[in-house]
Amino acid sequence: MLKTLAVANYRSINKLVIPLGRLNLITGPNGSGKSNLYRALRLLAETAQGGVVNALAREGGLDSTFWTGPENNSRRMRNGEVPIEATVRHGAKRLRLGFAGEDFSYSIALGLPEPTQSYFSLDPEIKKECIWSGPFYRPASLLVDRNGPIIRARVGRAWEVLAQHTPNFDSLFDQVGSFRTSLEVLQRREFIRRWRFYDHFRSDADAPVRQPPGSPATTGYSHARVAPRWSRPGGSVADDSRDWRSRCLADCDQ
Repeated sequence: MLKTLAVANYRSINKLVIPLGRLNLITGPNGSGKSNLYRALRLLAETAQGGVVNALAREGGLDSTFWTGPENNSRRMRNGEVPIEATVRHGAKRLRLGFAGEDFSYSIALGLPEPTQSYFSLDPEIKKECIWSGPFYRPASLLVDRNGPIIRARVGRAWEVLAQHTPNFDSLFDQVGSFRTSLEVLQRREFIRRWRFYDHFRSDADAPVRQPPGSPATTGYSHARVAPRWSRPGGSVADDSRDWRSRCLADCDQ
């Protein structure tokens, strides 16, 4: 079960760490960031499906999803004395997502590539990924570490390199994860793949789930020799009793 969800530098969310229980209800006025929190969770789920970079592209690219406010909120901003406005950033821009569970936890950081003349200079890259034991991160609890293209896993007191040329658009869940070399990656990947999202179900007045169901129909006969019944347009029920009697007589003659 998820214990904590962390989101940083995503749309209207600057830095947020929220504890979770078995049932969580997010409320707030319009424009307070409820949908962005939900979208961040869906984006986190895409890491185990191999589609986190494609999901960012559908949102308009990584640069359009960054928090546009100041790098750090001052005391006067928090007190409402001055408006929250964008400032010049001094550090690297990173979109950070992660969650903590009872046994294992995971985090990912995405950013833009180094400035070049390439047409793909705005494509997002996975900069760092981590899997650690327990709900709290400590260097001693780190089990799997991905830094750029290199993925390594802890084996006893040493580190073993699992991959050295990981594509910058692939998550470590796409490249490693087996019972023999990296059981932790396999467990986290399958755990995330079990997440379910139901926001795509329509609930408006014309939604299929709100329409009356159609009447059942049959093209054959049961062993009890029950005549088939079906609905005609307009709601009338047709009873093919004559055909049923003729079938019964034919069976008796045989």
